[in-house]
Amino acid sequence: MKRTIYDADHDSFRASVREFLERSVIPNVEEHAANKALPREFWLEAGKQGFLGLSIPEEYGGAGADDYRFNAVLFEELNKVNAALGSCLGIHADITAPYLVELGTEEQKQKWLPGVAAGEVLLAIGMTEPSGGSDLAGLKSTAVRDGDQWVINGSKTFITNGYSADLVITAVRTSPEKGARGITLFAIPADADGFSRGRKLDKVGQDESDTAELFFENIRLGDDHIVGELDGGFIHMMQKLPQERLGCAISNVAHAKQILEETLQYTKDRKAFGQGIGSFQHNKFLLAELFTQIEVAESYIDQCVVAHDKGELSPIDAAKAKWWSSQVQNDVLDHCVQLHGGYGFMNEYRVARAWRDARVSKIWAGSNEIMKELIGRDLGL
Repeated sequence: MKRTIYDADHDSFRASVREFLERSVIPNVEEHAANKALPREFWLEAGKQGFLGLSIPEEYGGAGADDYRFNAVLFEELNKVNAALGSCLGIHADITAPYLVELGTEEQKQKWLPGVAAGEVLLAIGMTEPSGGSDLAGLKSTAVRDGDQWVINGSKTFITNGYSADLVITAVRTSPEKGARGITLFAIPADADGFSRGRKLDKVGQDESDTAELFFENIRLGDDHIVGELDGGFIHMMQKLPQERLGCAISNVAHAKQILEETLQYTKDRKAFGQGIGSFQHNKFLLAELFTQIEVAESYIDQCVVAHDKGELSPIDAAKAKWWSSQVQNDVLDHCVQLHGGYGFMNEYRVARAWRDARVSKIWAGSNEIMKELIGRDLGL
């Protein structure tokens, strides 16, 4: 089915993203995976191309693109290369930067946003804690007032960009007696006294992404590092999660779609019993099912993109997009591995890496079980 949400400007932007990836990223993917990180050169080059500041106003060095479809195009192209690119850049530019753009003070915007857009200030967001998982309201990291400063203690885990981030937007508890209504967001610089990182975490997939634990020990910051309202952090995070989940959904489908198209070609080229393996009825029917699943999921997510661009995407629709797309992604890629036979289990094949990379999509940004819980509540259950 022909997609209708993009116009000539989006097509031109897509071409520029592809050119950047072919020139600066694809030749280096093995090095990125070995280092378990994207080098600073990647970020600086992406910044020069304007890919890191789509949501940042022009006066702070960004593109000021008031059209989320450009973000969607960027994620689609990144995930065609590998899922780690989409997650790393997404955390920086699409998930964390909007906190500063929409909630930051003028001083904070002038101080940090130009560097964010240029790739000089790498962002991460600190929500998940070792004991909490998807339970954001139950976080244990604290900030205690001491005169005109706050003393921050605690830890975060599974933080994408955590090993290399320069600034971490971090959720901590400032008023324990208020429960979820007592959480505040702080912008914590990586060079602050008391800030430390654990090792790069050894993940099942997404080797190109640096993921780390973060530790805060008596970090002292003033009110000028509070992002948004005091004790308003939980509400701020809930307001931003629909965009995060939509970004995940876009990435999930684009990632699976690319590998499925490559698998289709493989089934045409791979011969068994004198014919291409895709021509066997079981495989033919299976591929018909998989392509239909991808196109149906893509159509729904396209409508979510349009709704979000109009400010009309509900948290429930975003939850539906997130869980369904990750389920489809994992199902499709599992079949792609099977269609490759033994080669599908070899890391030198993209399908094997994609299969590993995809598994986390059913866990992060709120597990699929949490998404279904939200949807069920909306049904009055």
